[in-house]
Amino acid sequence: MEVINALGRRKSAVARVYLYSGSGEITINGRPLEVYFPSELLQYVVKQPLTVTGNEGKFDLKVNLNGGGIKGQAEALRLGIARALCKVDTEAFRPQLKSNGFLTRDSREVERKKPGRPGARKRFQFSKR
Repeated sequence: MEVINALGRRKSAVARVYLYSGSGEITINGRPLEVYFPSELLQYVVKQPLTVTGNEGKFDLKVNLNGGGIKGQAEALRLGIARALCKVDTEAFRPQLKSNGFLTRDSREVERKKPGRPGARKRFQFSKR
């Protein structure tokens, strides 16, 4: 099997996923999944597409992650894995992944700060006198 690559984004995090047949190892920026994401919840989020399609232990993943925080990175990685699995076998995996919402790109981004204000929408305290 050739290497399949896919891209996942969330907030300002970008995950480049390289998927190939193997024993189920997930390597992120040269480190194992358990070291990069020590939280059990984030490990669960990352493995969701593999679990739903029944592919745990069938594919090795090499991932380049940068930008954003840990939650955004985990969700970007989930999208990247889901897209890579769709490229492997579209007919078998796409309906399961789509029904669970793993193929939808969450497009919410941070709104920019406006001039003359402390934040994007917050205003300084109004003083009548």
